[in-house]
Amino acid sequence: MSEDAKAVRHWWRTSIIDMEPGRIAFRGHPIQDLIGNVSFAQMIWLMTRGDLPSPEQAALLESALVAGVDHGPQAPSIAAARMAATCGVGLNNVMATGVNMLGDVHGGAGEQCAELYLDIAARMDDGADLQTATRDGIAHWRETYGKIVSGFGHRFHKPVDPRAPRLMALVRQAASDGAVSGRFADIGEAVQAEIGSQRGTEIAMNIDGATAVIFCELGFPPPLSRGLFCLSRSVGVLSHGWEQMQQGGRNKGPMPPAYLPEFEPR
Repeated sequence: MSEDAKAVRHWWRTSIIDMEPGRIAFRGHPIQDLIGNVSFAQMIWLMTRGDLPSPEQAALLESALVAGVDHGPQAPSIAAARMAATCGVGLNNVMATGVNMLGDVHGGAGEQCAELYLDIAARMDDGADLQTATRDGIAHWRETYGKIVSGFGHRFHKPVDPRAPRLMALVRQAASDGAVSGRFADIGEAVQAEIGSQRGTEIAMNIDGATAVIFCELGFPPPLSRGLFCLSRSVGVLSHGWEQMQQGGRNKGPMPPAYLPEFEPR
């Protein structure tokens, strides 16, 4: 092989897929051996991590993916997808519109919460006890990002986000089975308790706080926490976009036509 040919092949080098005519292998596994033998969650793990998870790890990952699929048209990603569906674009454009709404605030909370958990874990590795590490980690978070701690509190679900207790129960079960350590479950609950103590009233752990526990327990780095949430939420974006296409409508905006935005003179 010439040096030029080697340079071309090196341009898009990858350890994810080995593909040539008549052959497709992901991370060394021929596709025909994976089809029908691994779940979608296991395939996600293989693609992003390079190996296959245990059944218990895969089940925990899948629980997080299931929990985040949808939160209704009040969620900006879903609302945007439904509006796009009335504008004459294709379903792929509808999905892109919704997924592109998942930014630092809507969609990024899980990544940010995972960063907080890992910061607290690092403080504990340096010798701090859980309570001190949690208090100092929250203080550092607020100095850096502001008052709101991602992963805790919810505009709609008060006092409990119904998704979080179930996810945390699954983490505890996985820890008792030896599939994960349970360390980040302890950290997540400590953060929840500390914020509640500082506020003088209980605060809910929301889905971002709970899924961040799962992703940290499973060893996913924070940026992948956001990516996995986006992957999960794309199911809701697809479902709502398709439903809106079946319902019809033209150029639907965020409010019915009978309601006009308030004019606020400067």
